[in-house]
Amino acid sequence: MKRTFTLITCAALGLGFVYAEPANDNRFHSLEKKKDADKVFEENAPDDLKEAVPKFAVFGIPGKFYIGIGGSVKVTAGVDAGDPIENANEFITADISPVAPGNHTKFNLSAMQSNLYLNFVGLPGSDNQIGAFINMNFLRNYVPVVQAAYLQWRGIKAGYAYSVFSDQGATPPTIDYEGPNAATAIPVPTLNYTYHFGRHKEWSASAGLELSQLSQTNCARSRTVNQAAPDIPIALQYRWNNASDWVRLSAIMRNMNYFNGVADRNIDIVGWGISLSGTAEIVPNLRAYWTGTYGHGIASLIQDLSGGNMDLTPIGDQNRLKATKTWGAYGALQYNFTPDVYLSACYSHVRNYADPWDGGDVLTYPEAYKYAQYVSGSLFWNVNSYVTTGLEYIYGRRVNFDRSQSHDNRMQAMIQLSF
Repeated sequence: MKRTFTLITCAALGLGFVYAEPANDNRFHSLEKKKDADKVFEENAPDDLKEAVPKFAVFGIPGKFYIGIGGSVKVTAGVDAGDPIENANEFITADISPVAPGNHTKFNLSAMQSNLYLNFVGLPGSDNQIGAFINMNFLRNYVPVVQAAYLQWRGIKAGYAYSVFSDQGATPPTIDYEGPNAATAIPVPTLNYTYHFGRHKEWSASAGLELSQLSQTNCARSRTVNQAAPDIPIALQYRWNNASDWVRLSAIMRNMNYFNGVADRNIDIVGWGISLSGTAEIVPNLRAYWTGTYGHGIASLIQDLSGGNMDLTPIGDQNRLKATKTWGAYGALQYNFTPDVYLSACYSHVRNYADPWDGGDVLTYPEAYKYAQYVSGSLFWNVNSYVTTGLEYIYGRRVNFDRSQSHDNRMQAMIQLSF
């Protein structure tokens, strides 16, 4: 299989070089052509990699396809103090918990946020332009982990990508890979469609079908079952200022089901959520980012609670589950001292409202997550088009329903080489 993949890759690159235009033909080798290719690559990339235009690209059969190969090597080093999180790359406030005496300081050194991506665009600039994108990093102990793998054609996106309910472009820059705990930046298997309209295509509407990532805590008379329906997200977005500023209203409906032993059948519960997000330049050099999310049964769609078994939680009688009410919000500001030196600061809060319960197959109520706060301050310097450095401070605090709490402070530095 590896040999076959290698042969196909070499053949594609060979076609690119064999059929590429001669160096003296400015149709493919002018600065304007490079700008066109960069724009196409940027449009095909996910929102969190818009600036990662590949430094290496092959212009294939003239006007037929582009292939860009890029990535970064990102090294971070820092110190945690308080109740240190084990994960050196993702500051997840939900993971903050009391540590044993003597473990209140922890040194971190990691290159796991380094990534590689392949950006392919066929028939660029035509009505039938088709794109493919694959991105992976090494967040699981230096084992490659796919973060995106999708196809795009005529507004249709299919594959593994951020949910329509997400607005990854509205998250502030941080060295921390996780970012604000209230973000809805969750990648999922998705099939969605986006339609652009308006005089300058400044409006867009999206809808999709997505694989449910239901995460629940069962009581004595309930159990988890297969989900029979997809999540259905929709979004309406308006852009201005050359599309660099926008506001986005998103909503999602979830048909969640579990087996109830008293009724001896599956019970359906409708979950729903709404989110308002965006980014805009307030005054020259000062940009704001924001997201506010509220709903019932959407805990797994909020970054801090994803996989935390809080979508459905028991009700007091221990025979039924309910969709847990949850909300999260963050606000951030970014100030550019120069185009290459900028400072960002963020405050983020997540809270849920589960009813008290006894027992629980995954969580006990007193120790369950009630709310958490995330505060960050980050300074970045783009040394040149290849190298970026930064410093960052993060404070996180988690509070449980029994009022117990833990906190962590992280100071870290970064150097990144993009290619």
